[in-house]
Amino acid sequence: MEILIISNIVLWGAVLVLVAAVFALSRQVGILYERVAPMGALMMDAGPKVGDKAPHFTLPSLSGRSLSLGGASSSNTLLFFLSPDCPICKKLVPVLKSLDAAEGRSLSVVFASDGEAAFHQSFRQRAKIEDYEYLLSQDLGMAYRISKLPYAVLIDQDGVIRGKGLVNSREQLESLLTAMELNVASAQEFFFPRRAGA
Repeated sequence: MEILIISNIVLWGAVLVLVAAVFALSRQVGILYERVAPMGALMMDAGPKVGDKAPHFTLPSLSGRSLSLGGASSSNTLLFFLSPDCPICKKLVPVLKSLDAAEGRSLSVVFASDGEAAFHQSFRQRAKIEDYEYLLSQDLGMAYRISKLPYAVLIDQDGVIRGKGLVNSREQLESLLTAMELNVASAQEFFFPRRAGA
């Protein structure tokens, strides 16, 4: 009988220890989630700021048409700076196509880079993005002070920059659209308003 009582006490003690451990772990998960909260595109301080008018460019596209950026347009423009040699850029091309299809006529995705046209035409065909405008302009990249890739800039219908930053995932691309909808400069500003204003 004594053994049964002792084993029952030991079992209840183990249950209480496990309850305390689950509570502590759930608290740590909450703290960890706060530290790694969903982050948007990483904004760099260089180049035109969110809220500024986008630099005006009229450039030839690899499609053969001429494209005007930085003025009024019928849709928002997601300008995506990439390199065909960049593995993350390649990974994001299908994501951009999916995002473009989901947003419909309210968004135009435009690819931008610099270098030899034949190399980029070949990449366009392999990536199956012949239906998208693809600009080759070193001046465009310099105007936005692009130093790392892949980089995206969201320009609204009035030609105002509504979001920008270094992007590595679909979530970071979507954060640009979300920031525009919430009327904030970035997801960081929304999640951490004191840090962004500091």
